[in-house]
Amino acid sequence: MDVVKIQAVTATIRSPNGWQDPIKSIGRSISDLRSLLRFEKPVIIVSAPRAGSTLLFELLSQSQDAWTIAGESQAVIERIPEFHPRTHGFDSNRLTDKDANDANVVRLLAGFWSDLRDRDGQALREASPPAHLVFIEKTPKNALRIPFLNAIFPDARFIFLFRDPRANIGSLIDGWVSGKFVTYPALPQWQGPRWSFLLTPGWRDLIGAPLASIAAAQWEQANRHIMDDLAHLPRNRWHVVQYEALIADPSRVVQRLCDFAGLAFDTRLKSVVSGSLPLSTKTLTAPSPTKWSKHESEILPLLPKLEKTHTRLLEFTSDL
Repeated sequence: MDVVKIQAVTATIRSPNGWQDPIKSIGRSISDLRSLLRFEKPVIIVSAPRAGSTLLFELLSQSQDAWTIAGESQAVIERIPEFHPRTHGFDSNRLTDKDANDANVVRLLAGFWSDLRDRDGQALREASPPAHLVFIEKTPKNALRIPFLNAIFPDARFIFLFRDPRANIGSLIDGWVSGKFVTYPALPQWQGPRWSFLLTPGWRDLIGAPLASIAAAQWEQANRHIMDDLAHLPRNRWHVVQYEALIADPSRVVQRLCDFAGLAFDTRLKSVVSGSLPLSTKTLTAPSPTKWSKHESEILPLLPKLEKTHTRLLEFTSDL
């Protein structure tokens, strides 16, 4: 990883007129650019939306080794037309290794590098080359993109975070109602509130369904795809975390994740997880383990259909 050369590349594509296509603006071959712009053992957090991934991402981002784009990457990914669901007939956010052609991978990698910044917000292109750099990526839509991400980052480490279905579905309902998480405001054929969060395979079958059923489908599809896809990767490349365990003992859980991810569990990070955890930037209302109960009458009838996936999730975490 030649950070100095990468800084020169990102300075070129980050012109005063905005982001420039690296393939058009840099006189190097696509294979050379892909080799140069690679990340070594990046960390990718995958989860259903509203499972607590923002909190986990923001905690790990406090490590001195952590470099991020300071948020989710849906704009970086979907500005490349081939990665936008529009190109696939709005089928879903699913991407696989077949979508990872070299030219578009270079554009994506360049987009990540050009937005990269440290825990204090300093952009990589303006910083002294770091001695150790761990790229952390977190976007809930990536629950459907693990084969794609594995093709781009063949040595990536995945952290799988999941949450109790009742609380997760309740939070998804609240998110839909808030209107703050709209992803596809003019989704073709969709009838109902503006589409929020990840676009699940088979979403058209949800037209006219109650909001709780839509949220339950997002929880189930995200977690099932993650488990199916991680099962094809070597076991030492992924780690499972239960949201409730993170909240109960953040210091222990975060230290274990740092060991897995190659991140320093340093003084600042230890301080952040040693007391009351900060609210994530995506928090709507104060956290409470019973907050979901206001939707109890809508959620409880859905749980029998989710039992198989929930049981499998618990088996997935048997090593915790």
